[in-house]
Amino acid sequence: MLKKLIALVCVLMLASPVYAASERFTLDKSHTTVAFLVDHVGFAKTLGYFSSVSGSFNYDAESGVVSDVSITVETKSVQSDNKARDKHLRKSDFLDVKKYPEMVFTASSATLNDKGMVDITGQLTLLGETQPLTLQATLNKSDNYPFGHKKLTLGISARGSLLRSDYGMDYGVANGLVGDKIDLIIETEANKAK
Repeated sequence: MLKKLIALVCVLMLASPVYAASERFTLDKSHTTVAFLVDHVGFAKTLGYFSSVSGSFNYDAESGVVSDVSITVETKSVQSDNKARDKHLRKSDFLDVKKYPEMVFTASSATLNDKGMVDITGQLTLLGETQPLTLQATLNKSDNYPFGHKKLTLGISARGSLLRSDYGMDYGVANGLVGDKIDLIIETEANKAK
């Protein structure tokens, strides 16, 4: 009787559905863009980006849960295709890169909806200030990369916005020279970590 009970338990365990565990994904630096748009004197928006971004997160494909998000941007890597402006952006009026070489976004958990979209609410630390930030993210594609490393890869687009004055960056806000609102544009491919 005991043998039959053990055999039954073993069969039930084998027949139970197996759920994939959360897996770690790392941002592919060569396929990651963190860009921004900011108003310039009301005439047009200036587009800039950061060329050095790293990060990782956990993703459970079965449940759609994204967790343990950590993204680091090297502030000195800011680019706007204008040398004089880029030099100014790196100074204390804006990013103060010598004192604050990194900005970091972290988030604990969020869940994709049935359309592959998710609001990831976390914290952005910039200029020594930490404020809440929500990114509206879309999972564009999940598949093995078609060449090269052939790892499972997630293609993600995310958007968000912040007020730079919330972080103490208020140069040009009062007189309307430079907008306060920063629109964020993030495009990335993230590869399954080993």
